[in-house]
Amino acid sequence: MADTALTVPLRSPLAHAAGRLAAVTRTSGGAVRLAELPFLTQVNVRLDPKGAAADAVGLALGLPLPVEPDTVVRAGEQTALWLGPDEWLVVGPPGGQRELESRIRDAAGDEPVSVTDVSAQRTTLLVAGPRAHDLLAHGCSLDLHPRVFGPGRCAQTTLGRTQVVLVARDDPGAGFWVLVRSSFAGYLTDWLLDAAVEWTG
Repeated sequence: MADTALTVPLRSPLAHAAGRLAAVTRTSGGAVRLAELPFLTQVNVRLDPKGAAADAVGLALGLPLPVEPDTVVRAGEQTALWLGPDEWLVVGPPGGQRELESRIRDAAGDEPVSVTDVSAQRTTLLVAGPRAHDLLAHGCSLDLHPRVFGPGRCAQTTLGRTQVVLVARDDPGAGFWVLVRSSFAGYLTDWLLDAAVEWTG
């Protein structure tokens, strides 16, 4: 029997908001830039940070898993976020979930490891521009000053009453990633757009 399954094109949780997000850059004079980064690969990894698997996985990924709380390690297109003493989120380009999962499992060998593809669980918002810190500070209790929460830092926190993973990007002017559950992405986008009115008029 022929395979009659239909291939449904992927649709991001914020596809409907792309125009409104893009308009912020124009209307704010570049003070704030908002965009969705859809479909990033996101793989949750849990293992013993002092075990043999941690080093092996780090070698397989081409970056060491960060061991300092709330830090980020990046190499090429892969980024590893510290989420807990034995938990990380590895983020990469869209479509790389299976290959990344396989690489981590193969590297861990017989060592205990949990590898879970959570790519569909969240989408990612980019918040950048000279006033990005100020915009996020409207709804986040963290001290976001670059001396405290500068490049290479991450945190699980709330933004506008929404649980997020916030990442300070390490490229100059790259701003922040806001990883938010897909079911809350529309609400958080509306919140950001409303908070940005200070600069968009």
